[in-house]
Amino acid sequence: MPDSLQALSKLREAIASVYLGNVSAIDQLLVCLMARGHCLIEDVPGVGKTVLATALARGISCSFARIQLTPDLLPSDILGVSIYRRETDQFEFKRGPIFANIVLADEINRATPRAQSALLEAMSDSAVTVDGQTHRLEPPFMLVATQNPAEFEGTYTLPENQLDRFLMRVSLGYPTADVEANVLLSRPARNALPQLTPALGIQDVLALQARTDAVRLDRSLVDYIVALATATRSHEGLALGVSPRGSLSLSLAARATAVLKGRDYAVPDDIVDNVIPVWAHRVISTSGADARRNAPVLREVLSKVPSPA
Repeated sequence: MPDSLQALSKLREAIASVYLGNVSAIDQLLVCLMARGHCLIEDVPGVGKTVLATALARGISCSFARIQLTPDLLPSDILGVSIYRRETDQFEFKRGPIFANIVLADEINRATPRAQSALLEAMSDSAVTVDGQTHRLEPPFMLVATQNPAEFEGTYTLPENQLDRFLMRVSLGYPTADVEANVLLSRPARNALPQLTPALGIQDVLALQARTDAVRLDRSLVDYIVALATATRSHEGLALGVSPRGSLSLSLAARATAVLKGRDYAVPDDIVDNVIPVWAHRVISTSGADARRNAPVLREVLSKVPSPA
């Protein structure tokens, strides 16, 4: 196994030693990392959203920043601010926390839409513009956001254009009884998380991202993704189907999944496994139901569109 894949396996093990819940959520987070995507982790409070995101950041030897989003947060608190220096008679730009390699935006839907929108340019272009000056973000750059369900008090629903910037929307769910008992006994967030040592360096991450780009996606798989996307646009249960950006996101997730499984080529299952986490937050149902309830519609689409042999 190449060195970068060995390091990836060590990172997965390191995260799993701290976050004891849903194993598939760890894989989905790693897929986002390799596909240069951003991840939105949504679930009820107390199931390990912040622990999972922090474990990923600590498992990589790179800069990390955590932004606690609150209703009084300003865009300058995220992006940075220009400060006048009297001794030089010039303005000096003081960078905000968005300039880290891995950024944890904790409880993103507690911030106002104005503060949320400050993240859009960084997520789409890996850059921020302040006072007319554009500043590039150093690669790799990944935003991991957590949020409580929309029906909880004190939350602002993320607009569709911001949701579309997230490669995946991940739900953790409650742990099994055995896992929950293990959490109570070992208290990994207090004991193991502070001791977590990096398993990957920046160059390892960049190598994995380059390996993801090089994964072979057969034309039949490309046609399969397009057929699935087209089916969502005409489905009677959906008012808004998947955009071309959604199709591209699914292809990137499929490539990264192939790398995670040690292959340099994608297979239909790499697409099928990612349809719900990549597309459920991008489509809008005719009933106005929350994105968490779009999974049955997408499963129906998967059942009706034939998979390539």
